Amino acid sequence: MLAIKGAKIYTITNGVIESGIILISNGLIEEVGVDLKIPNDYEVVDAKGKEITPGFIDAHTHLGIFGEVQVPATADGNEKTDPVRPEIRGVDSLNPDDNAIQISLEAGITTAYTGPGSSNIVGGTGFAMKTMGSTVYDMVIPNTEAMKFALGENPKNSYGSRKKMPSTRMGNAALMRQALIKAQDYIKNKEHAKEKEQFFERDLGLEQLVKVIKKEYMARIHAHRADDIVTAIRIAEEFDLNYSIEHCTEGYHIAGLLAEKGCYCVVGPMIINPYKQEIWDVRMNTPGVLAKAGAKVIITMDAVSPSSHTKYLAMNAGLAIRYGMPEGKAFEAITINPARLIGLEDKIGSIESGKEADLVIHDGYPLSNFTSVEKVYIAGKLAHSK
Repeated sequence: MLAIKGAKIYTITNGVIESGIILISNGLIEEVGVDLKIPNDYEVVDAKGKEITPGFIDAHTHLGIFGEVQVPATADGNEKTDPVRPEIRGVDSLNPDDNAIQISLEAGITTAYTGPGSSNIVGGTGFAMKTMGSTVYDMVIPNTEAMKFALGENPKNSYGSRKKMPSTRMGNAALMRQALIKAQDYIKNKEHAKEKEQFFERDLGLEQLVKVIKKEYMARIHAHRADDIVTAIRIAEEFDLNYSIEHCTEGYHIAGLLAEKGCYCVVGPMIINPYKQEIWDVRMNTPGVLAKAGAKVIITMDAVSPSSHTKYLAMNAGLAIRYGMPEGKAFEAITINPARLIGLEDKIGSIESGKEADLVIHDGYPLSNFTSVEKVYIAGKLAHSK
């Protein structure tokens, strides 16, 4: 049992508490407020003059999948043998000893969604994990899988150079539709075989895509350019999918549409070299433009090489404020919004009674690059201390 007292507390969902107290029991937040009675048997942490946030959440990473340092032996995020690979499971590539995971933890990131890259139209499933642990059993959060899809340059470049489909954006969209239609047919064929009491041969990839069709998995669709974003929306609506737009680099062009559609826009990376055409016009003000239009915004570092740049997530939220994003929306973009996307909003993402005690104690304003993380707690356990 633990009590943290005296700090400024950013609850995220219930405002800011000055000089507050957080009571923690059995890994959960028992109570948060001012002038709370601290039981005698509670360990007390004096955080006077400090600032506390929920553990930060990066909803789009490749931690433990593309290793740090990234060399061919540690790059396990893209199965570039076929553009449609729904059977791939990112958890089978997770290396809990990847240095980038510990570095991210020390920066206050307590939960990360990680998984395959974007070389394939259908790249396999990612998952959410805690940044503390030694095996998949104590890191991976069950039932957080989602399917990675990708449009734009990456799948084109991966396969067009081999004279293989897709080599165009038309090919990208066609293969995505074709994969989803096969999943629909798989459902019908399986039901027919069951009715006729016939043998039915299982297909691991189609079984995974069926979960997308049935909305058990979200379709998380990589799309940078505005036209690719709209293609993603059209296909997702055609098949009635739950979906998010990943990167959303040119989302500022269609902010009103994205707000109208109500999908999550996972924006980032924003500090990146324009090494390909679809990110030539990357802008720091994109989160602010989207948020002001009413879109649901999440900020990600999407760090790949090096993966440890995930540690700059909070700083990027601070820069988003500098470029026009409302402060409250910036905090939500790295806490409760990613929790909602992953389906964990009842457990993490804000400081509320009953939620897991994933907490970060900062020595200054949490989104400033001048600030250091002093302590990180995951489920009430001290995971890092400066």
